Amino acid sequence: MNAKTLFAALLALLLVVPLVPGLVYPIFVMKVMAYGLFACAFNLLLGFTGLVSFAHAAFLGTAGYVTGALMIRFGAHPLGVPVSFAAGVAAAALVGFAIGGLAIRRRGIYFAMITLALSQIVYFLAVQFRWTGGEDGLQGIPRGTLLGLVDLSNDTAMYYLALALFAAGFLFIHRVVHSPFGQILQAVRDNEARAVSLGYDASRFQLLAFVLSAAVAGYAGALKALVFGLVSLNDVSLHTSTEVVLMTLLGGVGTLFGPLVGAALVVGLQNYLATIGDLVTVVIGLIFILCVSFFRRGVVGEWLHWRHRRAARAAPPRPHPAPAAEAA
Repeated sequence: MNAKTLFAALLALLLVVPLVPGLVYPIFVMKVMAYGLFACAFNLLLGFTGLVSFAHAAFLGTAGYVTGALMIRFGAHPLGVPVSFAAGVAAAALVGFAIGGLAIRRRGIYFAMITLALSQIVYFLAVQFRWTGGEDGLQGIPRGTLLGLVDLSNDTAMYYLALALFAAGFLFIHRVVHSPFGQILQAVRDNEARAVSLGYDASRFQLLAFVLSAAVAGYAGALKALVFGLVSLNDVSLHTSTEVVLMTLLGGVGTLFGPLVGAALVVGLQNYLATIGDLVTVVIGLIFILCVSFFRRGVVGEWLHWRHRRAARAAPPRPHPAPAAEAA
């Protein structure tokens, strides 16, 4: 089963979720979709570019704050939803360009530490600015109406809009990864010196990948703000940046569906183990230790590795070429 068939099957399952509310709550599924896109954005940078960033919460939160603030003011306008959403994504991309432009000059741990420091500045600004609500965040964000036609305060209508945005975001990442641009990113990741020797400007491609990753993270943040009507300081905190790393590693770095599986695991554990309070972080930590110890490729990564090994064993042996003397 190829990626497109698997994704079509996933969409078919997601389409019937509102029809069986007793099985799973649509709000929970929308949260998984938002964080799944967030993890896919991070994986675009780590898995296909080889850069570790601790700034992705800044992109998620920036888009959420901008989208939320505009919806509070212009949500009643027929174009309020698309304009607010687009503005949130654009703001995240601009923050990504600013952070990436400063950090991309360094490599390895220095790159990661610079992104961490700059993301903390974004957190500080979110606390200080009045329009962000400070420590209270933005609450009561209206969902509005889509083009004045669809009332998004209805959970079913909001669910299908979220599903459409999720599908568009995932397909965008799939296209980027399988485009010539994506192949260049992977070449730079695997052997930067060789890619530079072939004439590619590695820093420019990495910066563009960083901005694209920031934009997709902002896309997820804007979706989350619309779904829950809330943006808090947790959305721009270091905890959220490390959480998306956990999601990606659990699912499988460098795989398309791994981040979705990782996001579903983490969000599901947080939701269904909420009754045990802070101990849920201990449970997630233990699962992460088990995964790193026994499933180093992540859940999806190990499954793909097993499929490749099985296919290799099932393939008929290739005949050896006859010696030159026998051929004569």
